Amino acid sequence: MYSNFIKNDIRKSKLITATITAFILIAAMLTALAASLTVNLSGAVDNILLSAKAIHFIQMHTGDVDMEQLRNFAADQESVEDYQVLPFLNIDGAEIVIGDNSLADSVQDNGFSIQSEKFDFLLGLDNKIISPSNGEIYFPIYYMQEGNAKLGDKVTIHGVDFTVAGFLRDSTMNAALVSSKRFLVSEADFERILEFGQLEQLIEFRLCDGVSYADFETAYLDAGLPANGPPAITYAQIRLVNGLTDGIMIGVLALIVILVIIVAFLCIRFTLLAKIEEDYREIGVLKAVGMRVSSIKKLYLAKYSVIAGIACMLGFLLSVPLSEPFKQNIRLYMGESDRQTFLLGLLCGFVGAAAIYGVVLMYVNGVLRRFRKISAAQAVRFGSPREKSKSARGFLLSNNRIFPRNVFLGIKDILTRKKLYVTMLTVLIISSFIMVVPQNIYNTISAKSFITYMGMGICDATLYIKPTQAEDVTQKGTEAANSLATDENVEKYTMITTKMFDMKVDDGSTQKLRVSLGDHTAYPITYTQGTVPQTASEIAISTLYADDLAKTIGDEIVLTVDGADKRLTVSGVYSDITSGGRTAQAIFETSSGDMLSVGIPITFRTGADSEAIIAQYKGQFPFAKVYGVEENISQMFGPMISSVKMASYAAIGVTVLLTVLVTVLFMKMLVAKDRYSIAILKSMGFTSEGIRRQYLTRSVIVLALGVIIGTIMANTLGEYVGVAIVSAFGATAFNFVVNPFFAYMVSPLLIATCVYIATLLGVSDIRPLKISEHIKEA
Repeated sequence: MYSNFIKNDIRKSKLITATITAFILIAAMLTALAASLTVNLSGAVDNILLSAKAIHFIQMHTGDVDMEQLRNFAADQESVEDYQVLPFLNIDGAEIVIGDNSLADSVQDNGFSIQSEKFDFLLGLDNKIISPSNGEIYFPIYYMQEGNAKLGDKVTIHGVDFTVAGFLRDSTMNAALVSSKRFLVSEADFERILEFGQLEQLIEFRLCDGVSYADFETAYLDAGLPANGPPAITYAQIRLVNGLTDGIMIGVLALIVILVIIVAFLCIRFTLLAKIEEDYREIGVLKAVGMRVSSIKKLYLAKYSVIAGIACMLGFLLSVPLSEPFKQNIRLYMGESDRQTFLLGLLCGFVGAAAIYGVVLMYVNGVLRRFRKISAAQAVRFGSPREKSKSARGFLLSNNRIFPRNVFLGIKDILTRKKLYVTMLTVLIISSFIMVVPQNIYNTISAKSFITYMGMGICDATLYIKPTQAEDVTQKGTEAANSLATDENVEKYTMITTKMFDMKVDDGSTQKLRVSLGDHTAYPITYTQGTVPQTASEIAISTLYADDLAKTIGDEIVLTVDGADKRLTVSGVYSDITSGGRTAQAIFETSSGDMLSVGIPITFRTGADSEAIIAQYKGQFPFAKVYGVEENISQMFGPMISSVKMASYAAIGVTVLLTVLVTVLFMKMLVAKDRYSIAILKSMGFTSEGIRRQYLTRSVIVLALGVIIGTIMANTLGEYVGVAIVSAFGATAFNFVVNPFFAYMVSPLLIATCVYIATLLGVSDIRPLKISEHIKEA
């Protein structure tokens, strides 16, 4: 019985069945895709961290390291499993010559290292530990992706020749967001180039399971161990930054999945209610002859069970090849997933598709509960209930003096049957949301202004000096600033000095605080809370510091400045990704504190050739790293921007498909529902073209409302969705950068085109509809 019912029903409504199948298929495919990518990303990150035997705590330090002090500390700490100190030889990018080119334009801190003996191994593309021979050099995989080097290239560093023997994966410095990159050479070659660079030390620890990284960092600093460098980085931060680029892409896909599922359920509900209305009299007969409601429900559940089963299985199978383009970046930076992770990804994708199947059946079962409210006697005698509306009683054709007749009737139908059009309106709102929000996220993170949410001000170029580049950083910074003051190409600049101070915490212990001193109003950043420091007694701190120290606006921080306690009030909190995300800003003057760096942001006059000036500065200030802000954004955020761009294009494709399918489905079912009314209109002399114009009017009105509401929601409510996705990236609050041309022109026109074409397809049954077959006594 069930098989015959399903076959006959599908045969009668092929288009509707195909459309519902497509919706469930898309929902299942995207769910399986997101689940599979999540598992593969997590597994790939775990795999590279395990293969490299990643560090749990690393402190970069410029200067000598007292190995005896370090040995005693490690012996006293039960949490220390192992430790080591690795060299990191900073060499200016201009001195790394690859053929006829160099890395002079790279914003990365390029350092040379040797292979570790204990942990923190540098891996090849097969995720095996590399053992370089003399004359060989292994480049970070970042430079392979950027196209700076390829296998077999000749590299020269201060007259020392190398051959690119391969590319390496670095569990600590892999991601583009990490501002340092390690090159691997043999120990003999390292000694040959040692005199040409500035040496830093990587003090690394492996810790026991369950250890608090924050507590260990406090113990490290309390012991007075070397910390003349950026704040320490922990395993949790390393794991996060390795998965961040692809994680945000998966977050955007997850948003699309949720919205597609909502659309699928709306369409299932609409088609199911329309089917129940069509079968109302038959349902009444079945109830009248004593058939149980549960048995009647099974007939409908059987159909949707078959449709959902086929759609979910196809969706899962399609998600497998579809995931390949999205996995490319994961494979490049972390390698192929092992067999266990691959199979687990397939299993989770299958579970995701199966979950859609289960939820669809539960939803259908919920909609079918209304069978209990059907009166057998009324259904057999009168058929389906008549639609009622009081809102359009005064909206009479005889009183119309404004609209053409068919346009007026189209408007009147919407006012008369508002509930009927809510489904299509909701779908169009969601379609606009799906199309615009991922594009807004892409526009935001690719915009120049996004760096203000990352702890950096907007400028044209930055001149950056570290102790590894110059002996007297302050003097060199002053020298550069004096030169900029007389440069006619410079509109404005400021000098920011970053130092490390001792900070007294509430429990009486001492920690280190990295503070940037200078005029922070010249190149302002965006604050999550509060404002930039206005007086010498105020300080602003990054979000991570605020969380670590449990500080908020108005709280007090005590620093040791010039040998005395200096009490500072927290004036603001901001997001930051620089220096491990733990920074602070103040404007007090001091000669104390460990010097970490000097940064000079620069704005050029209108019309100045920025690229030529930056190139000039690189030669004029050899002791500094000089780079343009757009170059910095491209190199740091490039992979992430590409991933989100791919997801945004997927969103556009999904939106087009959804809009066409929903509109065709809605119009087909509306025409089927209105066959009697259409026959009456034809008998009164209305032409098929005129009746089609009525349906087009309905589509246009609903489309206009849907696009307007959807676009407004995407550009307002969508910001909160964007924050939820990007917050893992470090930006806890930001405003969308909206591309008006896309949001207010391309997106509405694309959706409108889809609706128009789909409406014409949906109302194609009006012309062949015969009056004699559909006019009958109700």
